[in-house]
Amino acid sequence: MNDAKIERIRYLGRNAVVLSNRSVRIVIDDVGGMVPEFSLRRERGAVNAHWIPQFRMNFDTPWSTELHAGYWKGRLLSGIAGDFPCAPNFGPDCVVDGASIPAHGWTAQERWNLTGSGSIDGGEAAYARFSLIGPDERMPLTFQKIDIVRSGHAAYYSALTVAHRGTLPIAINIARHNTLGSPFLETGCRISMSATQCATAPSGTEFDSTGRLVQGAFFDDLRRAPCRDGKTADLSIVPGMIGYTDLITGPVPLNSNLGWICVVNPVLRLAYLSFFPGPKGLPEDDVGLGFNDLWMQYGGRHFTPWALYEGGLDRTFCLGTENSRGAFANGLAYSRAHPELLGSPTLATIPAQGSRTLYYGTALVELDAALVTEGVVSVEADETAIVLKGARSSQRVSLDGSFAALRSLARRIEKQQ
Repeated sequence: MNDAKIERIRYLGRNAVVLSNRSVRIVIDDVGGMVPEFSLRRERGAVNAHWIPQFRMNFDTPWSTELHAGYWKGRLLSGIAGDFPCAPNFGPDCVVDGASIPAHGWTAQERWNLTGSGSIDGGEAAYARFSLIGPDERMPLTFQKIDIVRSGHAAYYSALTVAHRGTLPIAINIARHNTLGSPFLETGCRISMSATQCATAPSGTEFDSTGRLVQGAFFDDLRRAPCRDGKTADLSIVPGMIGYTDLITGPVPLNSNLGWICVVNPVLRLAYLSFFPGPKGLPEDDVGLGFNDLWMQYGGRHFTPWALYEGGLDRTFCLGTENSRGAFANGLAYSRAHPELLGSPTLATIPAQGSRTLYYGTALVELDAALVTEGVVSVEADETAIVLKGARSSQRVSLDGSFAALRSLARRIEKQQ
């Protein structure tokens, strides 16, 4: 039975869209395309996997540098939550090509315009279509985002198209900033990802004073990351609030047709999976995300808004399972200066008078008992499903692993406009 539907609501004082089916529900804010809620229904309740900060400004209040910057430091943190698109910048604010680009780009901070919504084939899928015009003509970009929930899929999908009105190709960052929080995220959650080699954030970043990891280090096992005290840390296990905040990045293997990050909560018997087309065989009109990024916010920021006062105790526990075309999370200017990292490009090129599209999926999967015990070691995809693999067992899940259905649905939605 088809059951995908859409609803327009006010959520925590903001204009938002709800896409849902009998398994999951997602909330998408107009501002920043924030997804504060991605929840899986359980009996009469639901488990929300996404991070909603305690410090989030819960009303659609206009940003005032004079009134708000002292506490929130920047506009992004006043409204940040869950998952959101980052373009043309992935990282702190910077000036590129004469344009001032805010932290994580206009897509994460500006108000998107809802240009269409509805259902397809009597509830086989429900969608919301948004558009955004970049506010600086020195970087003449426009963005379109189609978010979709399909009947029978415990997931949401997104097609983000970046179009360039200029006369020369332009190199940008693009990313999805999936961030997990309570009640899904807790001590003992297990992390795996498609990247097989990793690098820690270099010195001169926001992690200089917050991290436990050696800066600018390279390693090939999440279970043995080098620490500043000479020991190693097992990053594959969420440790809880240990008083550190770190970031690592790792390239999606160039021979893979799927990029992914998976977090398993063994208590809830759930897996949170973000996935996207890999570099192998990527169509020319696609944007490929080249890196898995882990932002491990485990209590290392002793300043507002993470703490209640400057020098106070950081009370914020979340995990960013982000996927990007960028150099660490250091911003577009840094990526322009470092166009390659660990053998993968840090920039996406949008052709003059052309466009590129990022296809992306996020799922919440009820795990079989064997995978709860073994953990997810690898993820593979075919035309109609994704297969989660443990050390000995596997589980096939109804998801659009090839993104063929998402591409088709996006084309159909475009024709309706």
